[in-house]
Parts: sequence; C-alpha cells; structure tokens
Amino acid sequence: MARYSLTINGKKQSVNVPDDIPLLWVLRDELGLTGTKFGCGRGLCGSCTIHLDGESTRACMTPVEYADGSEITTIEGLSPDLSHPLQKAWLAEEVPQCGYCQSGQIMTAASLLEQNSNPSDEDIDVAMKMNLCRCGTYQRIRKAIHRAAKEV
Repeated sequence: MARYSLTINGKKQSVNVPDDIPLLWVLRDELGLTGTKFGCGRGLCGSCTIHLDGESTRACMTPVEYADGSEITTIEGLSPDLSHPLQKAWLAEEVPQCGYCQSGQIMTAASLLEQNSNPSDEDIDVAMKMNLCRCGTYQRIRKAIHRAAKEV
C-alpha cells in the first residue's frame, strides 16, 4: 500500500491503495465517483475515459501510481450543474439510450473540442472511433458535438 496525492475535479485527495490498482477503481471504490464506468477493462471501449492532466485517458488501464500528483477531471467535474456545452447538447439531441457509455463519450468529446473548436464530421469520427456505444447513437453523438462546438 502506498499513499497517493491526486487533484480530482479541483479538489486535492489523498488515497492509500496498492501501487498497481487502476485509477478507475480508486475513483469509483475509494472516492465514490461512479460516473466513470467500467466497460471492457482493456481500454478498448472508452467508458472509463477521464482527463489526466488535460489528456483523455482510459482510467481502467492507468495505474494510480502513474497519476500521482496529477490533475484529474471526471464527468462529475466537467460541470456540477450540467451547464457544460456538451452536457446541454447531449440533452438537447437526446443522445443517450441506455446511457452507460455516455460519460466516456462526453469526456472524449470535451478533449476533441479543447483541441478543435470547429470539428468536421471526419474529425469527430476519428476522435470518437475508440468509444463504443452498444445502442448505436453515433449520429446523435456527432450532432451533439457540432451543437456544443457552437457554444465553445
């Protein structure tokens, strides 16, 4: 067991956990931030996407020791009142069906819009290709990203 210092959604946190525990389980089990979802456990589906020092990162594959001293943003930290342009667009475009993958989708889209405030359909498809949605809401996701881009 080791003590790690993390800044999560702007709040400094300290956790005492095994070195090799994935960040996903620290967020969910140790800190109660359950918006970040477990999907495949191999970084292939995108459900566990968070921002680690501003970069989209798969929390299921990231050992907590790698995140020590880092700034982490989860879906809960994107905006506390659903006022982020992506969250508003997701609701306006009625993107979610089951909703399971949506936090990862939104966090990946947020990274995209940080890098490209006016993405084309191709830009969106490339950025989002590693985020899977079993409900197949890809067209609505793309539409919501375009809507949010107008507000960013």
